[in-house]
Order: sequence, then structure tokens, then C-alpha cells
Amino acid sequence: MDGLVRQLSANPAQSPAERQTADAIHSDGDEDLLDAYSRAVVGVVDKVGPAVVSIAVKKQSRSRRAEGEGSASGVIIAQDGFVLTNDHVIERANEVEVELTDGNLFPAQVVGSDPATDLAVVRTGASGLPTAKLGDSSSLRVGQLVIAIGNPLGFESTVSTGVISALGRALRSQSGRLIENVIQTDVPLNPGNSGGPLVDSRGRVIGINTAMISMAQGISFAVPVNTAKWVTGELLTRGKVRRAYLGLAGQVRPLGRRVQRFFELRSASAVEIVSIEENSPARRAGLRERDLIVALSGQNVANVDDIHRLLSGLPAGTALRLSILRGGERREVQVIPGEA
Repeated sequence: MDGLVRQLSANPAQSPAERQTADAIHSDGDEDLLDAYSRAVVGVVDKVGPAVVSIAVKKQSRSRRAEGEGSASGVIIAQDGFVLTNDHVIERANEVEVELTDGNLFPAQVVGSDPATDLAVVRTGASGLPTAKLGDSSSLRVGQLVIAIGNPLGFESTVSTGVISALGRALRSQSGRLIENVIQTDVPLNPGNSGGPLVDSRGRVIGINTAMISMAQGISFAVPVNTAKWVTGELLTRGKVRRAYLGLAGQVRPLGRRVQRFFELRSASAVEIVSIEENSPARRAGLRERDLIVALSGQNVANVDDIHRLLSGLPAGTALRLSILRGGERREVQVIPGEA
């Protein structure tokens, strides 16, 4: 069909009837594509929109002399009122209020927050609320369609669409912390969309929108939902995220097939160290910037989430063995982590 359309369009001697046929084929094809795209977006909004809330906060200023107000978004993840949002949304909050898409307002309490990933959980006193389904961010692909939904300033289900531009990025948060392994998209985020969900074409939450580059077009970031699920579990059970602390920041680095075969690695990627804090366990162990971490105590490491997961249940002070690639060699480095 595409070949026929190109052939008809390219023929300067075609009759009016032939030109009309070509135009009709073009028109029908465009309408079908638009309808399919529109149906996908509308279906996602209908499915997820009721679980997206507006979060209004009153904040104490850093000087503690004045209060400020703000509004952002969140997504309900449990029927008994648990809402996932950003840490910077509720930071220093004196009062938190959640508004549903139907206009109902509920006071909320902060369950816990994690500045290292810019995530937080608040809870309302309501029950039987609509919820969003959490997906799996490990299977995301660059170029995949994604949809951002927010409820900023009480405007119901503000929607924008785009694609995943890159995976495994590192982002400096508003607090100055480096958030690792974030999703980069070209979705235009509206003011107040922070904390709202980034969803796939099936309506599954695959990230929590956290930031946009205000001076650039088409650069926005979201925390992967797999990170959010782990952080949420820690916050709900302990009220904070406990981590064995290495004192390094990393990013995903793809590995060539020759490197994989030569070092007998199971993963096509590793974690490249991009910075190391002074007087940290990583620095004391002799790790360096640009080292590639491929395993931690014998467990395969393909991305930053793998390191977080392996460190999460580990008591501080327990010796670890890091397998790294440096200068074309594989080395084993012992690290004794602290507690963050």
C-alpha cells in the first residue's frame, strides 16, 4: 500500500482520478494512525487519571520566618490512601492536603521521604480510592511512547505525551543530591506536574516525574518505578530508607560484545563511577572515577538499581567485594560500607 501511494504521488502525468485516489489513501492512513494514537492516550488517561491527585502544601522557609505555599501532583498506589510523590514537593511541609479529581479534599500526613531519589509517600485518611498499576521499568526501551499525567493547581488530569529519550541518566536534584538511573523523556511537563506518574501505553506507571530543564526544550526526567517500589517499601516498613553507603555516583555504561566475552560477563552493561566523595568508603578502598563495576560480592551488576538493591539489606560495616574493570583488567576491590 505504501509503495502504491508513493508511486501515485510521484507520477506527474497521473489523471485527476488517480490523484484523488492517492489523496484518499494518504488521508485514510493518517486518520487511522491518528485515531490509534489518540485512542491509546485517551484510554490511558481514563484508566490512570482518577488516581492522579493534586498535593497542596504549606512550607516553612529555611529561615523559619515565613511560610510558603505550593502545589504539585501525586499518584495513589493503595486504596487505603497511600500517595507517591516527590520529596521536594513535601520538604519542610507544615501542612499537606490531597485533592482528588472529583474535588474531594483530604488532609494528609507524610509517611516518609527519601531525598536521594526525590521520592516521598503521604497518606490520606480516605479509603477505597482509585489506584494506578505499577509497571516494570527494567524493560523500558528508548523511543517508547510515554504519557505524563498531572493534577497541578487543581486542574484535572493535565496530560502531555512524548517518548523515552534516554535511560540510565544521572540528575542533580534541587537539594544538590545526585539522583541516579533516571529516565529522560521529551515529554513537556507543566508546572505542578512534579510527583505525577509517567505511564506507558497500557496505563502502567513506569516512572515518577521529578524535573524538567526549564531553559531547554524536550528534556524532562522521571525516577524509574522499580526504584520507587523499593523506596516505597522501605518508607512503609521503616519510615526511612536504610542503605549501606559507598559514597560514589554512577551511570550505566554499555559493554561491547568483545568485552563481555573476554571477561565472561552476563550483562551487556556495567556501572561507571562518575564521582567519588572524599573520605568515603569507596575512596578509602581505592576506587577511581571511570572504574566499571560489574559485580558486587559475586552478584551481577548491570545498572545503579542493582547496586541499590544489593546494598539495601546489607548492614553497615559488612565487607563487600567489588569486581571492577580498569585499564583493560578485571580487579577485585574490598569495600567496607558505612550507613547512609
